[in-house]
Amino acid sequence: MSEKHQLTLKDIARELGLAVSTVSRALKSHPDISKETIKLVKDYAEKHHYVPNLLAVNFRKSKTFNIGLIIPELVHQFFSSIISGVIKEANQHGYNVMICQSNEHVDDEKKVAQALLNSRVDGVIISLSNETDEVSHLKEFVAADIPVVQVDKISDSFDTPKVIVNDFAGAYQAVSHFVKSGYRKIAHIRGRLNVQHSNERFRGYAEAIKDEGLSYSEDYIKVCDQLTEEEGYEFAEQLMSLPEPPDAIFCVTDLVALGVMKYLREKNIQVPDQVGVIGFSNWKLGEIISPTLSTVHQPGYELGEKATELLLDKIVNGMDSPNQTVVLNADLIVRESVKN
Repeated sequence: MSEKHQLTLKDIARELGLAVSTVSRALKSHPDISKETIKLVKDYAEKHHYVPNLLAVNFRKSKTFNIGLIIPELVHQFFSSIISGVIKEANQHGYNVMICQSNEHVDDEKKVAQALLNSRVDGVIISLSNETDEVSHLKEFVAADIPVVQVDKISDSFDTPKVIVNDFAGAYQAVSHFVKSGYRKIAHIRGRLNVQHSNERFRGYAEAIKDEGLSYSEDYIKVCDQLTEEEGYEFAEQLMSLPEPPDAIFCVTDLVALGVMKYLREKNIQVPDQVGVIGFSNWKLGEIISPTLSTVHQPGYELGEKATELLLDKIVNGMDSPNQTVVLNADLIVRESVKN
C-alpha cells in the first residue's frame, strides 16, 4: 500500500477477501460478525494505520430526506401500485421518493443503484430484476450505513427487511380451485428458475397437484424468460398442440394469461368450458376482457406502504434494528375464465 494512499474499507475488504459490509461491521464489533473476523479486520486496520473518513461518516449521518425506489418497470399496473404505496407513506413522514427503473436488467439495476448511492439517499426500496443473481451492488448501501428493504422480488442471500406476498398459498389456491371446478390436466406457465417468487408459485402449483391426487407431465411446464403476452401466446400454442393437451392453464402473471386467452380465442377454443385459465397479479385489464380473467390478487399498494414503513423504521432506529420479513396474503379472485 502506497504511503500516499489513505487506506479505505474497500482496500481492507480486497486484501482480506471479505465484503465491504463485513469489514464495516467488524470495525464496529457488530454482533452478527464472528469474533475471529472482528479480530482479523481490526488487526489489519491497526497494522496499516486505517483512519475512518470522518467527513464521509458525518455526511452519511446528515439526512437528505430522500429515499430511492428501484423497480423493474414503471408502466406496469402492479409496480405502479407499489410506487403509489411507497410515495403515500414516504410523503406522510416528510420524505421524497426518487424512482428508478431497472428494465428487468441487472446492469441497469447496478447503474441506478450507483446513482442513488452517489446521491446519498437515506434508504432504498428495491424489487429485484429477473436477471439479478447476486447483490454485491446492493450491499454497498449497507456498507455505507444506508438501509435497504426488498419488496416482492427478493434475494434470501441478502439480509434485509423484506415484504412479500404468499406466492405459494396463492398458487395453491388457484390450482385447488381448478380441481374443484372439474379440471384434471393442469399446465403451468411459470417464471424464470432463478426468481424466488416464480419458484414459490411453481411450488404451490406442484403441491396442490400432489395433494389433489393428480400428477403433471413435464410437457405441461413452460418457462417464461420475459413474462410477456407473446410468451403466453406461444406457450399456449405449444401446450394445445400436445397429443393430450391440458384442460386448464395456471399462469405466473396476468400478462402471460392474456397471451394464453388470445391464442385460445383465435383458435375458437372455448374458455372456460374447454380450457380454464387463471393468472396472477389482478390487473384491471383482466376485468375488461371477455371472458373475464380469474386471478390471484397481489396487494401492490399495501406492499409499497409496508416496505416504506420498514425502511423508515431502519432510518430512524438504526441499521442494527432487527430485519423482519412481512408476508401479505395473495387471494384468489374467481371470474369467468374458470367453470363454476
